[in-house]
Amino acid sequence: MQKVNIGDTVRFLNTVGGGIVKGFQDKNIIIVEDEHGFDFPILINECIVVKASGNEKLESVKVKEEDLQAKNVNNAPIVTEISNEEPEETLEGEKITTCLVYLPTDIKTLNNTNFECFFVNDSNYYLYINYMSRENNAWQSRFNGLIEPNTKLFLEEFGKSQLNDLEQVCVQYIPFKHNKTYSFKSPVSVELRIDTVKFYKLHSFKENDYFNDDALVYYISRKDVPEREMLITSEDIQQSIREKDTPSRRPRIQKITKKKEDILEIDLHINQLLDTTAGMSNQEMLDYQLSKFNEVMKENLKNKNKKIVFIHGKGDGVLKNEIIKQIKSKYKQSYFQDASFQEYGYGATMVIIK
Repeated sequence: MQKVNIGDTVRFLNTVGGGIVKGFQDKNIIIVEDEHGFDFPILINECIVVKASGNEKLESVKVKEEDLQAKNVNNAPIVTEISNEEPEETLEGEKITTCLVYLPTDIKTLNNTNFECFFVNDSNYYLYINYMSRENNAWQSRFNGLIEPNTKLFLEEFGKSQLNDLEQVCVQYIPFKHNKTYSFKSPVSVELRIDTVKFYKLHSFKENDYFNDDALVYYISRKDVPEREMLITSEDIQQSIREKDTPSRRPRIQKITKKKEDILEIDLHINQLLDTTAGMSNQEMLDYQLSKFNEVMKENLKNKNKKIVFIHGKGDGVLKNEIIKQIKSKYKQSYFQDASFQEYGYGATMVIIK
C-alpha cells in the first residue's frame, strides 16, 4: 500500500476527481477535500499521490516534535499541522463529547478477529490527546497527538492476545481553538476499566451514534462532563472500580439515543419534486428546487429549534452551495451543518431554526 500523508495531492483511480488529503478516517481510508471544498472518504488504494505535501509552504501552527515522541504502535496518523482554514462548527459541539470506540474487524468470527480502536472528538475543539494503558504500577502511551474538531481518529489495531493490556486505560486531552476566541475548557484526565470479557460477546457490540457497524463504546466525556476524573491512589482506584461496577453507576455508560422523529426531511431531488422535467433547463430545475427550499424554510421560521434535513445529493455541489447562500442571505438567524454522514453520506444539509 502506498504511503499517503496529510497535505498530499491525490487523484482518484476509478473515478474522475481528486484533491488534498485532509485527514484519515481509519488506517485504510483517507478524507480528500476537492476543489469545491467538499470532503470525500476514499480507500488509499483507489487513489494515487500526484504531489507530495513536502514542497508546500503553509502558514500553520506546528506541534513541537518532542511532544510526539511516544510510540504509536500501529502508525496511526498524527496531525502535526493546523490549517488556517476555519473548521465548520456545530451548535452542540461547543460542549465536548469524546469516547473510545472498539470495533471487530470481522464480527462474524468474534473468537478469532482483531479489533480496531478509534477516538471520537464530537466537538468544535482541537484536542491534544494521550491514550495509554496501565502496566503494573506504570503507564504505557499507546497513542498521542492532535485530533481535529468533529473527527474520528484510528488509534490502533490489536488481537485477543493483547486484551489483558487494555483492562485499565486512561485518556488525557487539552482542548483549544485556533485563531479565534473560545470558552475555556479544563484539561481532562479520565481512567476507565475496560471489561475485556465483552470482546467475546456478540451482544456487547451495539448500535451507536458514530459508526454504521455495531461497536463497544466507552465515553471519556459527555457535554463537558468527564466520565471519571483521574484517580490518584491505589485505594482510590479500587474504590472507584467497585463503584463503577454497581448498578447505580451503570446508567452513566448507556448510549444516549437521538430523537429522529423531531427532524423534518425534505428530498430536493428534482425527480422527487416533479413528475417530469421535459423541456426544463438545468437553471430552471435548480430554481424550482430552491423555491421548494424557501417554501419549507418560510413555513418553519416560527418553529424555534426545529431541525430540517434538506437532501440534495452530492453531485457537483451546485444545489448545496446555493442552499448555503440562501441561508446566509435570507435566514441569518438559522444555523446549518452537514447532516449525519451515517444516514445521508455527504448528500444532505441540516438547518436548525433559531
